[in-house]
Amino acid sequence: MTPSSASIAHASNNDFYADNEKLYVATDCIVFGFDDGDLKLLIFKRRVEPDSGIWSLIGSFVQLDEDVDDAARRVLKEITGLDQIFLEQSKTYGKADRDPGYRCLSVAHYALIRLQDYDKELVESHGAYWYTLKELPKLALDHDLMVQDALDKLRRKARHQPIGFELLPEKFTIPQLQKLYEAIYQRELDPRNFRKKALSLKVLVKLDEKDKSGSKRGAFLYRFDAEKYEELLQSGYNFEI
Repeated sequence: MTPSSASIAHASNNDFYADNEKLYVATDCIVFGFDDGDLKLLIFKRRVEPDSGIWSLIGSFVQLDEDVDDAARRVLKEITGLDQIFLEQSKTYGKADRDPGYRCLSVAHYALIRLQDYDKELVESHGAYWYTLKELPKLALDHDLMVQDALDKLRRKARHQPIGFELLPEKFTIPQLQKLYEAIYQRELDPRNFRKKALSLKVLVKLDEKDKSGSKRGAFLYRFDAEKYEELLQSGYNFEI
């Protein structure tokens, strides 16, 4: 069998760096979802030491022939069944004593998924569960810090980009949109001011449909205009809500 260019490159690198100590590189995924007015996090109980049985973020070691971002996408696909979702690097964690198992760097990624899209049975088969941020148990290693850092980044980004639409169904009401941003910011927003600002962004398309689950009168449904958003983003438009 002819060796691949990747394996040749790795063999060559091993020759060059043989005298140096080794370390592992991992990726940990902070997976946010939104449901019933709450921002939720997907976690599972670790099945390996150290901290076996402790609640943990979902992650994996990065393989030798794998890009770090691809490793995060692989983890999400394996757990949720989804592969076309918002995913972004959050931060790299490299304290020497962060993992008592071995010297290990972790490149954290945060993802946003619509809860109605993921494969529920697949998630459950991996022993993973959704927890609201208010009910989140203590997590293994430095994963609590990872969650807080990712949440801070999500909040900063949500102030200037309509990133929250990644968490909503295709059709939604203005009150539903407000509940999402209140969950992200963890504070109440004035309904009148929020509605005015949200509509002023010019990225919402009003539909001839209503959601009447909350009242007989109902509320008009909207959808997100991604094409219009991209145009405004390129022009330097300020989306702050």
